[in-house]
Amino acid sequence: MKKYLTILCLFLFVLLPDQNTLIGQSSQPSPSLEIQREQDLAHLGDIIDVDIVGGFEFDWRGTLTPEGFLDGVDGFNEPVYGLCRTETQIAADVAKAFRRILRDPQIVVRIIDRSDRPVARLEGAVKTPTRFRLQRGASLRELLVLAGGLTDGASGEITIYRPRSLSCQASVQTAGNALGTAQDNGSQTLTIKISELIGGNAAANPQILSGDMIEVTKAAAPVYVIGAVNNPRPVYARDQMTVSRVIAIAGGLAKWAADSKVSIFRREAGATRIIETDLDKIKRGESDDEILKPFDIIDVRAKGAGERKYPPVTASGESRARVVTELPLRVID
Repeated sequence: MKKYLTILCLFLFVLLPDQNTLIGQSSQPSPSLEIQREQDLAHLGDIIDVDIVGGFEFDWRGTLTPEGFLDGVDGFNEPVYGLCRTETQIAADVAKAFRRILRDPQIVVRIIDRSDRPVARLEGAVKTPTRFRLQRGASLRELLVLAGGLTDGASGEITIYRPRSLSCQASVQTAGNALGTAQDNGSQTLTIKISELIGGNAAANPQILSGDMIEVTKAAAPVYVIGAVNNPRPVYARDQMTVSRVIAIAGGLAKWAADSKVSIFRREAGATRIIETDLDKIKRGESDDEILKPFDIIDVRAKGAGERKYPPVTASGESRARVVTELPLRVID
């Protein structure tokens, strides 16, 4: 007899709906609800299914209104609020509303589609600006890696703008130099220092939420290193840059460089000024290491090459006309 009772109990346990989402007359939401995962809460754009167990007349499936209520479930003159709430909490309110016409209503609520949530955008000084659809938790560092990492044009700061109502996290704890600022309209701006993120500061690596707009700030303006260097390129000035420093950043002098022959082309008052400098004298301390200005062109002359009479023409990817296209979309699941 005990054997059959045990089997019956196991059978009933398997068939009973999950007590976290089946709400009836005797079930009430816990007053001390633990903090839920961001992905488990109802967001704008989610498709929510409400099932009245034992019938289909009052079943409902739909989305939330911009104000956060279940669109079309009026709760008999009491709208049911769903934004940033768990399935259990929504089911409790639906059950409360339907008790006016049903006896002991059993309500099952499911978030059945999360694919239309606002995406997080990562742009600025990254190799592959990308949109991310977050279906699980993801940190800032993870998204930076997935976007190919930082470019040389990064200024040293990352700004995260968090619009109101697009995510469910009420506030983000910040510490040190990771600064969070609340806006009057309920939105929030976080400022992250790249040095602290690389250094492993946990506060500089926040969780990214749906709708976040992440901008890796670019340096103000580049200087251009051309001629007999190993890696001719634009160099972004994060602070005061000197001739010897930018040449080192560009890979150093090439074998065919005449290191005593360096010209700086600088636009001033609508005219081009040419500044000649000598790296050998700079090394010996006989000449000042010229401090560069934005958009200077540093031309390292090759051995045997003649003096350039006119400023060279440079073109960076930022100065060319670009076709405006939507960023690629990546799903994080």
